[in-house]
Amino acid sequence: MLIPKKVKHRKWHKGRGRNIRVATDKIGLAFGQYGLKAITPSWVSSQQIEAARRVLSRHIKRTGKIWIRIFPDKPITKKGNETPMGAGKGAVDHYVAVVRAGTVMFEMDGVSAAVAKEALQSAAYKLSSVCKFISHP
Repeated sequence: MLIPKKVKHRKWHKGRGRNIRVATDKIGLAFGQYGLKAITPSWVSSQQIEAARRVLSRHIKRTGKIWIRIFPDKPITKKGNETPMGAGKGAVDHYVAVVRAGTVMFEMDGVSAAVAKEALQSAAYKLSSVCKFISHP
């Protein structure tokens, strides 16, 4: 699973207004011929990214190449069960990538359009955001 080697701050604030803005970067294909673009904003965990990567690599069977355009660098904390209110913020539980609407999350090249579409749509089931298949014109 993807986790950052080092973060500036161990625990982050949640942030506000994360579901109102659309993406301004990573909005087009940069590496491959086909891609998977987020339609809705969400937090995508490192476990979800790894599950989608496995689906993609199993579908293309050593042909082609896959690029992961998102990285989970936001720490999410969780308090233990039956912990009373107060007593500080919980420990870091997992990491997520903040994905805005319009972000290209995965790219693929070296396979046919039909195989790429099937693989990317299967990978979209593993993600917490509604996605669509895109390709170069």
